[in-house]
This record gives sequence, structure tokens and C-alpha cells, in this order.
Amino acid sequence: MEGLKKRVWKSSSSSSSSTRLLWITAPLLILVGLVVALGSSNASSSWVFADSYYPWSWGPFLARNQIPGSHSPAPAPANDSSTQPPSTFPSVVTAENGGGGKILAYNSSINSSASPLHFESQEIKQPDIQKEEELNISSSIPSIISSSNETQTPLQVTIKRKFRNLERLEANLGKARATIRAAVHGINQTDDPDYVPTGPVYWNANVFHRSYLEMEKQFKIFVYEEGEPPVFHNGPCKSIYASEGNFIYHMETSPFRTRDPEMAHVFFLPISITAIVHFVYDRSVHSKEHWLPMKQTVSDYINLVAGKYPYWNRSLGADHFMLACHDWGPEISKAVPELFKNSIRALCNANTSEGFKPSKDVSIPEILLPGGTTHGLIGGPSPSRRSILAFFAGGLHGPIRPILLEHWENKDNDIQVHRYLPKGISYYDMLRKTKFCICPSGYEVASPRMVEALYTGCVPVLIKDHYVAPFSDVLNWKAFSVEIPVEDIPNLKKILTGISQRRYIRLQRRGLIARRHFEVNLPPKRYDVTHMILHSAWLRRLNVRLHGIEDT
Repeated sequence: MEGLKKRVWKSSSSSSSSTRLLWITAPLLILVGLVVALGSSNASSSWVFADSYYPWSWGPFLARNQIPGSHSPAPAPANDSSTQPPSTFPSVVTAENGGGGKILAYNSSINSSASPLHFESQEIKQPDIQKEEELNISSSIPSIISSSNETQTPLQVTIKRKFRNLERLEANLGKARATIRAAVHGINQTDDPDYVPTGPVYWNANVFHRSYLEMEKQFKIFVYEEGEPPVFHNGPCKSIYASEGNFIYHMETSPFRTRDPEMAHVFFLPISITAIVHFVYDRSVHSKEHWLPMKQTVSDYINLVAGKYPYWNRSLGADHFMLACHDWGPEISKAVPELFKNSIRALCNANTSEGFKPSKDVSIPEILLPGGTTHGLIGGPSPSRRSILAFFAGGLHGPIRPILLEHWENKDNDIQVHRYLPKGISYYDMLRKTKFCICPSGYEVASPRMVEALYTGCVPVLIKDHYVAPFSDVLNWKAFSVEIPVEDIPNLKKILTGISQRRYIRLQRRGLIARRHFEVNLPPKRYDVTHMILHSAWLRRLNVRLHGIEDT
């Protein structure tokens, strides 16, 4: 009997030990898995800016920080309608968050291959939504207390899922990523009563359509209310900087706006760089110090919202965005390093040599609205009624235009290049008579001529260095424009006359399709320029995942 008791006790003890071992091991394995997933760091921060990737994998981007030694993409095929985007590689940076811990920032990659992506041959699999959501699990494991009589209290393990607003937002974004990826091959395609994108104007029309519908379904933007007009919440709605003022104005009443910051995917900084230049810039100061008051204005505003709200500090500005059409927008954004390096900057002056990063920044069009609307600006005759081969008229500034005028000013009736138009000749009438409208850079890469060409049915001819064309994440500009290197300016006529009539008609018709995405509507309409800016910001937000981790 005694032996039986011992065997029973031993068996019970072994079972109890196995149970305790299981209870101890399981949570530890979960915690180890989370540590591995988040990367090896000593971070004790409450917020982690974690890695993600471009869910669409079809825009022609460069990585935020390209890895040295990475291969260049293969050259595009000669067929202008099948241009493929280049590939990129990820990189990793860390930054102090100001709260004692570290923010892990795993920079983006589009795809991990070293060759251009071919959609027809790539296998797209539905991702694991549970992994996308990456729920945060914390465990409370009390110690085992031994008494003098060698009895032990039962082990109690509590595993809690903390699913706060941020986790809900990220879970929904994870589902949106999965839906967008599935649309690469036309899966989950939905009819649209207004417009269904199709054709080579888009890198992938199905993916763009699905992404746009997902944006309309859930994208929410919080607009900071701090700041007084005219420097904040205001901007020019006419002139060459109309894109800036119109967007700021529309954001005040946009259906995408939320008054609850806990429900927001991104946070809009309603700063008008054009207004800062107008009201703060001291023209009497001619040294480098003339930047200081303007930069201080931006720095003070970021400090204000960062001190009042927790959202800037939790991501180091990665889920915040600003918009500027003034040429000085990129330089003034350097006032706050995180704004320049991390935030989404929607810029007309999308110059990669000045720090523009296509993986996180948005190129927006510069649109000249003399009367504040597009009335009388849109429309033009058919290709058969255009008698002029190419046309340009504009000031002589920047490094490219002097070369253009040197070779072509008043030298060929087919290539109408003018510094000043003769009296009595309408600039817009000339655009409507022309097949190819020349769009060279000035001092900066941005120019309203590209949009003017599309408005009037003229094929844009881009002569620019280091320029990222507007909405290049969605639009394949090679399908409706002509790009000419600066060194080929002397061969301009030969290149343009070498374009067959059939190809020219294709370019012109595709430009009419793309035009809707550059139109300014009051109020905004689906797929117009305002919504395209929002969609580009939406894509960049999909490329950032934020994890809220509470210390236990």
C-alpha cells in the first residue's frame, strides 16, 4: 500500500511538474517570438515604429535608404506601355524617442528581388491576417512560493490581449494590405459607377482601383486645429501655388477628416509654406540667416502639437504629413529633422537631389489657376488639327532652359521656342495647336507646364533631372508623355519626328485619361487631384506599422 501511495504521489508529482513546466514554457515561447519579431534591441519604449512594406509592390520607388552595392534595375523594354518599376532593398535605422527608450524604424522596401517586377508571372499569396495584426500579448507570471512544509501554491498565468484603438487601426490596415495585394491579378475587383481605371496609364489599374476604394472605406485624417491664419489653415487658391491653398482649404471640411485623433491614420500639419514666405520672410536679409525665422515658425508649431498631443512623439512624425508647393518647401521642412526624414511631405518641388524620397514623400502637381478655377483651361482640338510639332515659352532661368533656347529659339517653325511670346498671341491657343508641349525645369524641377499640357490635350515632353513626376506611385508617365535627357536637346526635332503617328495618338489619348487626376474641382470629385494627393498619402501610411506596447 505504501508503495502504491509512493507511485501515485510520484505520478501526480510528475504530472504536476509537467503542467508547471508547460505553463512556464508556453508564455516564454510567446515572449521570445515577439522579441524575435521586433528585432534584437534593448528598447523599453512604449511605442515602436515597426517595419512594413509596400503592399502594392508596383510603384517606381527608391528605398528610403538604398543599400550600397544593390543592383540597378534592368532597363525598361522598348514598348512604352510596359515600363516596369525598379526594385529596392530595405535598411534599418534607430533613433532616440526622447522618452528614454528607442524607436525602431525599419525602412521600406518594395520587393526584395534585384530585377523589375513582372505582374503576369509573380505569384501573390494571401498573407496571414493574424500575423499582419500582430497582437501584443503580455503575461503575468507570479513566482512559485515555497513554504516550510514544502507545499507550493498553484501557478497562475494571465495572458491579456491589449487591443486598443491603435491596434484596431493597424489590424484594419493589415486587411487593406491583403486586399490590395490580392488585386494584383484582378481578385476582389469591384465595379465602380463613376470610373474604373484601366490600361497602361497605370502601373496596375486593378491594384490602384482596389487601393482607392479601400482608402474611401477607412482612411481618416486628423487636422491639428492649432495655429492661426494666414500662416496656418490658409494658403493661396490662385496663382502658381494654388495646389497648396486648395488642399489646405479642402482638408478643413473633407469627409476624410476626423475630429477624434484616436481614430486617425495620419495627422495633417496645416502649415502654408507660401504664407510663411510671404509673411515671415525678411527680404532685407541676404545671408543664410534669412531661413531662420521661417524655419523657426515650423519648429515652433511642431513643438506645440508634440507637447499637446502624444501622436508626434509616438512615431517621430512618421504618420504625419505636410503639403507645400512653394520651391522653398523642402528646405524649410529641414527645420525639424524628423519632419524631413520621417514624415510624409507632399511637395511640388519633388527633387531627389534635395532630399525628396519617393518611398515616403509625395510628388504633387504644380497647377497655375489664374482665376482660381479651371474654367476655360481644359479642352483642346483633336490630334489632326494640331499643326505645330513642339512649343515652349518661358523665362530664361535654371540650367536647362538656356540650352533649350540656345539650340531652338527662333530657329525652326516646327519647334516653336520663345523667351517671350509676340504680342497678340495667346499662350493657351499655342498649347492647343501643338502636338508636343516642352516642359523643361527652371531653377526648380516643378513646373505647371505639365498640367497645362494635359489640360489642353498636348503631349508633355519632360526635360528634367532628379525629378519624380506627380503620382508616379500610380501613373506610368511613359505611357502618356515623352522624356528627353538634357544632353539630347540638340536632337529634339529628330526624336519627336521619329515618333510615329500611331504612337503619338496613343500618347495623346492616354493623356486625356490621365487628365482627370490633375483636375481641380470645387468641391473635390472622386479621382481628381485632391483625392489623388490623399491616395498617395494613404499609400505611404500603408507602408508604416505602429505598435503600441504597454510596459507590464
